Amino acid sequence: MLWVKAFHVIFMVSWFAGLFYLPRLFVYHASSEDEISNERFKIMERKLFYGIMTPAAVVTLILGFWMLFDYAWQAYSSMLWLQIKLVIVALLLIYHFYCWKLLNLFKDDNNHHSHVYYRWFNEIPVFMLIGTIILVIVKPI
Repeated sequence: MLWVKAFHVIFMVSWFAGLFYLPRLFVYHASSEDEISNERFKIMERKLFYGIMTPAAVVTLILGFWMLFDYAWQAYSSMLWLQIKLVIVALLLIYHFYCWKLLNLFKDDNNHHSHVYYRWFNEIPVFMLIGTIILVIVKPI
């Protein structure tokens, strides 16, 4: 089971790398004014989302649920830290799908947000990562 946990963490780190970098690309994309940059950002965003972020998210979830059910759900279902962590995971999935929506807006040249919006949007996964790590390692509740 330690191998499953190790790969869960590896793919989680990869997923978060994408969750950090894609909104940063959105910052630069929203600021770009020339067609060459616009097209380059579309390619980078698409490859990051479909080639790294989404596969990493899927593997992270599969391995996470594997551990969850292998370690006996009944024992964990009473642990508040785990319940909160699962809520954060659900919020991360919502964030991920919202990134997909934004990706499609950029793809269609239909972005309505400024680079400042994306700078703030880029900070959301940082707080989710901090909360998740503290919950898993410290288990304060």
